[in-house]
Amino acid sequence: MEEGLVLVPLIGAAAYKSFRPALYSWPSLPDGTKIEQSSKIPSRYGASELLLGLNIDTKDVDLEEAKKNAVIGRTQQQFLARIGAIEIEDGNKSDSESSSVQRLTTLLPWVDAVARLVLILGLEDESAIARAAESISDASISEHMRVSFKEAGAIKHLVQLINHPSDTVRLAVIRALDRLSISNHVCQTIEAEGVLKPLVNLLKQSNSETSHSLTSMIIDILARILDPSREMVSSEITSSTQTNAEEGILVDSTFLSCLVDILKTSNPNLQTKAASILDFIFTNEPCIEKLISSDIQSGLEAVFQQKSLIETEYDTEVNILELEEAGAAVSAASRLLTKLLDHQQFRQTVNSYNFTQLLRAILSSRIPLQFKNWVAACLVKLGALSNRHLDIEDPINMEVTLYETIPRLIQQIKGSLSQQVQEAAVVELQRIISQGVVDSTRAVASEGGIFVLMEVLGNGSSKAVEASLGVLYNLSMDEENHAAIIAAGAVPVLRKLVNSQKPEWMLALRLLRNLPT
Repeated sequence: MEEGLVLVPLIGAAAYKSFRPALYSWPSLPDGTKIEQSSKIPSRYGASELLLGLNIDTKDVDLEEAKKNAVIGRTQQQFLARIGAIEIEDGNKSDSESSSVQRLTTLLPWVDAVARLVLILGLEDESAIARAAESISDASISEHMRVSFKEAGAIKHLVQLINHPSDTVRLAVIRALDRLSISNHVCQTIEAEGVLKPLVNLLKQSNSETSHSLTSMIIDILARILDPSREMVSSEITSSTQTNAEEGILVDSTFLSCLVDILKTSNPNLQTKAASILDFIFTNEPCIEKLISSDIQSGLEAVFQQKSLIETEYDTEVNILELEEAGAAVSAASRLLTKLLDHQQFRQTVNSYNFTQLLRAILSSRIPLQFKNWVAACLVKLGALSNRHLDIEDPINMEVTLYETIPRLIQQIKGSLSQQVQEAAVVELQRIISQGVVDSTRAVASEGGIFVLMEVLGNGSSKAVEASLGVLYNLSMDEENHAAIIAAGAVPVLRKLVNSQKPEWMLALRLLRNLPT
């Protein structure tokens, strides 16, 4: 690929006999875009399309580079196929040698390779189609190649082939679409070609008919298309989504049950994507009754009871990647649960106590902080729905403060490039500490807040410095924190503040007197 070459399967000249060029149609771009017809009489032998390809590279033609390459490649490959020169077989080959061609490949320049692979997708030979789809998957390693296949018209062929009777072809086609859909631009085209219906129907098949790898790839594609965070910038895509919603494809009970069953699996990546898809569906097409009947509660409970969250909470050898994956799944499920709780019908059936206990355990677990925001939001909503008065002393509110709010504020103070954001975070942290939340000072110290606050004393705004001194003073009331405060270089910084006679010098002096200097 670095040299601009792509592996293309050799399928034998006989396979190309099923190629049927559209000799009587006015030429169009490979991706299906129509070209304005200047003559009412198309060429019977395809000369108009051939000339279009031969002249497409002139400066007078206003086309994107990718479209030009697609037309040139298609024209060259179709011409070779028409004259029978695309692959030449030796007539003296034995039967064993002829069969071995099915395993052979060749290297072609990428423009010709892309066009050749798309041409093969339109043939009748199942083995050739499967090998071409596999080659497309292998070659789709960059945005450039993914867009090139889109412009060459591969998407339409691949979407149509999802319903192919051959399992081998279907698996290769889904794998190719999975790799192509990594590109957001190409993903929009895939959706516009109507991929949702065949993918949903394929997923609805029984587990015995749908392999685990195929299920994973289908979920990957659906998660990219039905992403709650993706903005629908194309009116064509929006229309496609609305059409599918009208047909009831996304709210089909069997499909929803499939997604809930995936939530019950032990694969956190699949759980994350299934929860995200359900979030998208529920946001755009409320289907609370169907979700309840699909046992969505047990699906969410399965996500919140992952093995990595329960058994490895105190294991220092726990795999960081495993916690990342578990955290992503928990966050997506918490977001979905938060939205479901907005509906009275769901609230009447939900086991609030059970979910509260599960989420409280997750909040204090070692999953990365960025995945705890939806957990905290969901806990607060569960507490509010149970008619609890969530004051500062409430256990849920206290745990949210200790395990999500304080770590998040310290992260903002440490990582923000904006002095305003940093100042607001320090002031909020001081407010929490001054309220006397149990174990709040310990939470600040355990998150490395002492060293972070010392940095604020050196380069923060006047208001931020004042708030930092207030937090550090509260921390200094516990002798266990003295060593860390001194190790962070507090003494010289505080003495400098005292000598500067700035508005904060009295606070600095109080803190200095608390330390064993």
